[in-house]
Amino acid sequence: MRKMIPIVLALAAGQGFSVAAQSQTLKTVQDRGSLICGINPGLDGFASKDADGKWSGFDVDFCRAVAAAIFDDPSKVQYAPLSASDRFDALKTKQIDVLARNSTWTMGREGDNGVVFTGVTYYDGQGFLVPKSRNFQSALELDGSQVCVQAGTTTEPNFIDFFEANHMKYETVHEASADDMIAAYDAGQCNVLTTDASGLFAMRLKLAKPSENMILPDIISKEPLGPAVREDDMQWFNIVKWVNFAMLNAEELGVSSKNIDEALKSNLPEIKRLVGTENAFGEQLGLTKDWVVRIVKHVGNYGETFERNVGTGSKLGISRGLNRLWTKGGIQYAPPIR
Repeated sequence: MRKMIPIVLALAAGQGFSVAAQSQTLKTVQDRGSLICGINPGLDGFASKDADGKWSGFDVDFCRAVAAAIFDDPSKVQYAPLSASDRFDALKTKQIDVLARNSTWTMGREGDNGVVFTGVTYYDGQGFLVPKSRNFQSALELDGSQVCVQAGTTTEPNFIDFFEANHMKYETVHEASADDMIAAYDAGQCNVLTTDASGLFAMRLKLAKPSENMILPDIISKEPLGPAVREDDMQWFNIVKWVNFAMLNAEELGVSSKNIDEALKSNLPEIKRLVGTENAFGEQLGLTKDWVVRIVKHVGNYGETFERNVGTGSKLGISRGLNRLWTKGGIQYAPPIR
């Protein structure tokens, strides 16, 4: 037994060191005074910059929500526009704290990059945009097409699998960015654009003649989009994960930026836990009791951010679809705060 005591103490000390070593991202962000968030360099509805240099979009709002939870100030974000090929390296090498760049969660990306996805903020699927003049009704009619695709994404292997499984010929036209894809399509270098359906809605807006192009109804893949963080910091992983869940739970409970002050007076146990008037779930994360209040007050619940940026009331006009709450026929579902 005496020989075992030093071993146990050594293991305990090692575990303590490990916990401390794995909880540094939050402190780094707090000491810096701002969050560094990796985003798309330009995708309407998700991340785009106006003439005054102000960023907005669905992914941008998620970055703002994380900053609000930490600082009670959604403006404390430094945005790092990243190409598809550079985004995971930027996360691994600590150039950014979190990646919120319409990225598909796959097993390979977690295994190869030393990163973990914290959840799904947007359920998407890959589609095809074509000229209306081709009179296509289905992607099964795309035999012989020249397909513009962005390098470094999951869209290329997806569309190749689809074409080859259906015995259709194709020509791949590689482009470095969404803007390059749009330019190539407008110039006639390709006659099909393929990416996530949400991205096609955004790209169509930038075409020379948007109304002369259509998005086919076919969805050929599962594209769960969500934020990613490094795999070596569980505290930070939990913070980013629960920011997403908090926004979903807020919408489910009817708590929004418009009624957050009333929610603070609620006697309903679920709402009291959400807004921090009961228990201390935020403090367990290293935040404050009112962390969800900060998010909802400054940014809104999930539904508010969806509709504002990509929903039917936005210029993209995308239906909630799968991104409806589970109580409304969708598959968005958050674990409870309890």
